Amino acid sequence: MNRRDFIQDASIVLSGTLLTKPISTLAFGTTEDLVIGHGDYRYKVNKEWGVLDPNKYPVNDCHEMVMDKKERIILLTNEPRNNILIYDKSGRLLENWTLNLLGAHGLTIHEENGTEFLYITDLMRDEVYKTTLTGNVLLTIKHPKFISQYQECDKFKPTETCIGPNGDIYIADGYGSQYILQYNSKGEFIRKFGGDSAIQEDKFKQVHGITLDLRDSKNPTLLCTARMKNCFKRFTLEGKYIESIYTPGAYLSRAVIKGEMLYSGVCFSALKNNYLTLNSGFVTILNKDNIVVSNPGGTAPIYINGQLQPIVQDQAIFKHCHDVCVDNDDNLYVPQWNAGKVYPYKLIRV
Repeated sequence: MNRRDFIQDASIVLSGTLLTKPISTLAFGTTEDLVIGHGDYRYKVNKEWGVLDPNKYPVNDCHEMVMDKKERIILLTNEPRNNILIYDKSGRLLENWTLNLLGAHGLTIHEENGTEFLYITDLMRDEVYKTTLTGNVLLTIKHPKFISQYQECDKFKPTETCIGPNGDIYIADGYGSQYILQYNSKGEFIRKFGGDSAIQEDKFKQVHGITLDLRDSKNPTLLCTARMKNCFKRFTLEGKYIESIYTPGAYLSRAVIKGEMLYSGVCFSALKNNYLTLNSGFVTILNKDNIVVSNPGGTAPIYINGQLQPIVQDQAIFKHCHDVCVDNDDNLYVPQWNAGKVYPYKLIRV
């Protein structure tokens, strides 16, 4: 594994004053006995957990990971020779299969009547697939221009899905026209909401992820990632805007709910004069009150007068965290985009 260049400092703007905070000069490949995170959410880093023979089981970008009810860890990569790698929790490979996708990006798991299915988005084919856990395609949702919901010239680059309590399929068009599209379980279109705006609260800039939030069992909602706005946006299941949860400095991936906690991979952070910087990812963890409690690989969360101050990479553990998977022991698995084809890391809770 290549050593990454050290990040020497970060400049962030707080209350109009330019502050300089040194970044830990930790070699990218040296993490033995390293513990990262804050408060009750601290983790030992294991970079070797998912490493396989790249000649037999290559990865490109490791985009997302989910866990099935057998506690198998399922990884999606846009390497067409094996889009899916299935591990046990020790990092042993159990299965692999492919749909020959060059643009595999979003991975969701959902149980229907006791059987689990996967939903995969593809950026190159502009399609969404529902599959069995062994790779049989059961449903394909195509570009919405075919049902007159987009114009011929409108981009559709789906990045994520989630499944509603009644089986409705929500698709985030995160690299396309910035809508959330809602379909029923048969793939029949219901509605779209959102759209592209840097200013309007009910619209997005890079609606990269979408998650069903069931923490309030009487009031399920959708958490949608507005990555370029550094926030999650909450909507009703019918697409009505409720609130925004801001994480200044952090360019978020999807929200992952486990118990009462929210986890997200941060793909980039704003290290240099508040500008987005490559190779600056970390993980962020929020409690049920939307308070950031830990940033493994990032700066400690600081609140002033109830406002979260900018959070940025503090230790050069990760390059671009694209997702987080949480197992039943509260360990984390972190796949990365644009990280030199590294396999996922495991963060063991301590």
